[in-house]
Amino acid sequence: MQRYMFVLLSTFMLTLPMVGHADDDFYGKVETRPDAKVGSWTIDGRNLDVTASAELKEEAGPLVAGACVEVEMEKGIVEEIETVKMDKCK
Repeated sequence: MQRYMFVLLSTFMLTLPMVGHADDDFYGKVETRPDAKVGSWTIDGRNLDVTASAELKEEAGPLVAGACVEVEMEKGIVEEIETVKMDKCK
């Protein structure tokens, strides 16, 4: 019984850091984007609806097709898109 509880508790503790972070942040290449900030973006095969509240950062270059970016999301809503070094997208 103790072994069973240990395995159960260990499994829970290992998966705890992943809860709530499954789709929050990801890296990918910009495939398409609208001319303006707001609209439908495609990043790493994901179609994202970017609203005026999203923050766009061009720290590592312009936000153009082919750029590597980090996308931060909260509950399915894009909060930030920031350019990063290309090695993050390999």
